[in-house]
Amino acid sequence: KMKVNYRHIIALFVLLLGLGTTLSAQNEKKAIRQGNRAFSSEEYNESEIDYRRALEANPASFKESFNLGDALYKQEKYDEAARTFEEIKASNVDNAQKANVFYNLGNSLFKQEKYKESVEAYKNALRLNPNDVQAKYNLSEAQRKLKDQQNNQNQDQNNDKKDNKDNKDNKDNKDKDQNKDNKDKNNDNKDSNKDNKPNNENNNQQQKPQPQSISPEDAQRILDAMQNNEKDVQQRVKEQKAKAAKVKVKKDW
Repeated sequence: KMKVNYRHIIALFVLLLGLGTTLSAQNEKKAIRQGNRAFSSEEYNESEIDYRRALEANPASFKESFNLGDALYKQEKYDEAARTFEEIKASNVDNAQKANVFYNLGNSLFKQEKYKESVEAYKNALRLNPNDVQAKYNLSEAQRKLKDQQNNQNQDQNNDKKDNKDNKDNKDNKDKDQNKDNKDKNNDNKDSNKDNKPNNENNNQQQKPQPQSISPEDAQRILDAMQNNEKDVQQRVKEQKAKAAKVKVKKDW
């Protein structure tokens, strides 16, 4: 039975591991050099590719991440640049390097008009490096922009409120005018109906004479008068007949 020499296997494994590490380090350094040359030539897209290749070899590298953030910023990929600087702001590096991270983070946020966040980034840079004149200047600019932004937002809100109020007033006035028109129209219709509607009460009074009341005494007097007139008529008739009987008729021969 063949004996296995474990010491040789371990040694070979260590050798291969070391060789792999060496090759990875060489690839990392090569990618960094290429990235730096491309960055200096303002070929920022190429430098981004090289820095990402270097990070594949060493994902924890602060230097490659920082350079990548710069390459993204130069391509105006401000959102990606800001995320890259955010990821390395807590790295275990000295204050000067951290200050540079916050400074670049502030610039990336400023370009996105995120003035409130950029103000905080510049303040953090100055806490770590109070003598950074450029950070002080950028901070004042970010504060000025933030103030203008807030004033514009307040103005927009006031304009929106004013527009809403004007719209409400216009709607109320329109409703009032509509109601007034409807009311006037209703009044006109009412007056028209009043003119055209027959006055039943007056017509009834004209068509149906009101009965006249008469007292019993008046009724008796009228009846007596009628009887007296009738007697007078009969008396005159008798007198006419008597007179006619006394007249002689002349006979013609």
